[in-house]
Amino acid sequence: MQSANYQIQSDSINVGGGLSTSSNFVLESTAGEVATGISSSTNYTLKAGYQQMQEVYIAITGAQDVALSPSIPGVTGGTANGSTTVRVTTDSPSGYALTVASVSTPAMQKAADSIADYTPAGANPDFTFSTGAADAHFGFTPEGTDVVQRYKDNGVSCNAGVGNTTLSCWDGLSTTPLTVASYTASNHPQGATTTLNFRVGVGGSVVPAPGVYVATTTVTALSL
Repeated sequence: MQSANYQIQSDSINVGGGLSTSSNFVLESTAGEVATGISSSTNYTLKAGYQQMQEVYIAITGAQDVALSPSIPGVTGGTANGSTTVRVTTDSPSGYALTVASVSTPAMQKAADSIADYTPAGANPDFTFSTGAADAHFGFTPEGTDVVQRYKDNGVSCNAGVGNTTLSCWDGLSTTPLTVASYTASNHPQGATTTLNFRVGVGGSVVPAPGVYVATTTVTALSL
């Protein structure tokens, strides 16, 4: 049963039970349901009854290390790109959310040196990754069927329309998790794929300290 704002995941016809608490424990019980419990065979497991049903399955696969390429010359500047793909599968009737966060600020670090996080020109991501002569920055953009509205576009602007133009809507990472994809129903067993694209841009008048820079990020799938 559901309305515009709420959904009852499962209901129960019974004669008693409910939520009981003490200072150390919480008990959620149901009395009077028929044929409840766990039954299993070689290939299947059945969890019958209101209380047995509440376990939610969620899995995330992918999210491999990313090596940006090509190497950026220190004199002329340039752009380096890389991407990784994650797949989220859940049987939660409320769906899932996929978040990404950086471990440090700015995300891209090399000992005492760093490259700034990409900063969009306004409140929304930039449709085009823009690097001025004096800029050196690191950004990302997600792509996939479940990307949230912030990263959708109308072919010109982000957080507008329903499109998902390739390599558009660039944003900066944050130590606060950013929701990049979401779906409000079960997608089991097919799952859904989201690609995270990363880019470093260095302007021609910037000479960063030479070496290998590393950005560590955490990608998390949450059931809703």
